[in-house]
Amino acid sequence: MMPPRLPLHPDPELIRRLSRRKFLGGATGLGGIALASLFGGRAQAGALPGLPHFAPKAKRAIYLHMVGAPPQQETFDYKPGMKDWFDKELPESIRQGQRLTTMTSNQSRFPIAPSVFAFAQHGQSGAWISELLPYTAKMADDICVIRSMHTEAINHEPAITFIQTGNMIPGKPCIGSWIAYGLGTMNEDLPTFVVMNATHTHPRANVQAISARLWSAGFLSGQYAGVALRSGGDPVLYINNPDGVPPEVRRQMLDGVAELNQLEYGRLADEETRVRTAQYEMAFRMQTSVPELTDLTKEPESIYEMYGEEARKPGTFAYSALMARRLAERGVRFVQIYHRGWDVHGNLPEVLPVQCKDIDQPVWALVQDLKQRGMLEDTLVLWGGEFGRTIYSQGRLTAKDYGRDHHPRCFSLWLAGGGVKGGVVHGETDEFSYNITRDPVHVRDLQATLLHLFGIRHERFTYKYQGLDQKLTGVERASVVKQILA
Repeated sequence: MMPPRLPLHPDPELIRRLSRRKFLGGATGLGGIALASLFGGRAQAGALPGLPHFAPKAKRAIYLHMVGAPPQQETFDYKPGMKDWFDKELPESIRQGQRLTTMTSNQSRFPIAPSVFAFAQHGQSGAWISELLPYTAKMADDICVIRSMHTEAINHEPAITFIQTGNMIPGKPCIGSWIAYGLGTMNEDLPTFVVMNATHTHPRANVQAISARLWSAGFLSGQYAGVALRSGGDPVLYINNPDGVPPEVRRQMLDGVAELNQLEYGRLADEETRVRTAQYEMAFRMQTSVPELTDLTKEPESIYEMYGEEARKPGTFAYSALMARRLAERGVRFVQIYHRGWDVHGNLPEVLPVQCKDIDQPVWALVQDLKQRGMLEDTLVLWGGEFGRTIYSQGRLTAKDYGRDHHPRCFSLWLAGGGVKGGVVHGETDEFSYNITRDPVHVRDLQATLLHLFGIRHERFTYKYQGLDQKLTGVERASVVKQILA
């Protein structure tokens, strides 16, 4: 709901109080993110009026972000001809003067580094998938691989922000917040949007920093921000009662605060006052729902055989994937898992196999688990990073060791379920995996497609802010990738 308009000649004291509240507790201020991270949830269960625009294929989504950018040459974009180019110079006709990061722009050479890993074709589509992803290969007919993604961002922070929020400049809502804002909740006892940060295994993996602004609500109300689910201690901070405070006392306190907030709302008509009350109530309900959610003792042994033994260890990617399924089946609309350590500037042959092992079996298990429960058809699963990697080596190149720099011109990711065709490979790149030769898909096109699967026309899904009709897909052209829709 939009905040009420001020009268033409408001009281100066009212202006001062509203401005202070906007900074400390509103959707764009410090308090918005803090309040959402403490309590989360949504004030109203229903969708915005008029949404969805048409019958959706997806009811919920699980977004698996591999932070640091997996190299497409070692995962889904097989380039066997590069073996004949080992240590040869990248042709200028391929690079075409592309700007490089400062990590390789001063290199005297740009030697081609063929992948040292084998590929094989899988599924009815004949998708080429790396030996590093044997479990993913088993579900080739369940997933749609896009090999022609591209972006404008060449460094991690703007690239991650761009693919998450539609803008390289921080401060905009992420896609999970847009979905929560537009479609509302399916479970009033759990947040609409939940975030998990999974651990990685290899100690030498290059780890990118991420922050809560990636799952913030930006200029939307703080109630639409992602709620972080932790693997240690209290799963959600501050929802439990302090020592010596029984539930009856907390209930009385919340009732008293609600009365005060209602008085404040009657005086100032600030919608965030009601939001705050709703978030306190959500936190109270979560005291019961979160312990039940995180109690995995009733999961059968067959589940751990699927996800692997690491699923028993809180914080691992396997544990997070299992939690994502539990959240999805309980009506959480958007689940985001971040897995860091994919920034392979060096030691790629050593680090990348461990990164892939962290996620491969759990990702396969998640998709199969959803399928066996009849949930995959309306649960969208997305796996990928923020950009691609260069075919040339960063730094020293040997037959057994190399690294890859950032590359925005092409990268690969995959989707499954939620109205996406399985067993599809979309897009092609040149023999160097450097430029797209068929069916390019921009980050904005991906975002438009995700919204479409939720029954939302991206060009009509707006929020008035700073005098503009703000959109996830921004002001430049974005197109739904209809070829991948079931």
